[in-house]
Amino acid sequence: MPAYWISTYREISDEQKLAAYAALAGPALMDAGGTFLARGMPAKVYEAGLEQRSVLIEFESVEAAIAAHDSAAYTEALAALDGGAVRDLRIVPGA
Repeated sequence: MPAYWISTYREISDEQKLAAYAALAGPALMDAGGTFLARGMPAKVYEAGLEQRSVLIEFESVEAAIAAHDSAAYTEALAALDGGAVRDLRIVPGA
């Protein structure tokens, strides 16, 4: 069953660190089997929606998504981010 990595950016304090993170994270997550389905600012928000950068990545399974997060390549990407953003990340099983 597929799983989805959902990440929202509550605050971006350092665009250079975010760019360094993205340069490493994208390839690391794709190499781990992730497929980027959406990323960027929302086109429209409703209800209690917030104007936050969001990223949606599909993985083969919850286990694959967790393994991608815990991989050495993604750990390197997180080190590059180094406090440059406050994020909310969750892995959700597909329906």
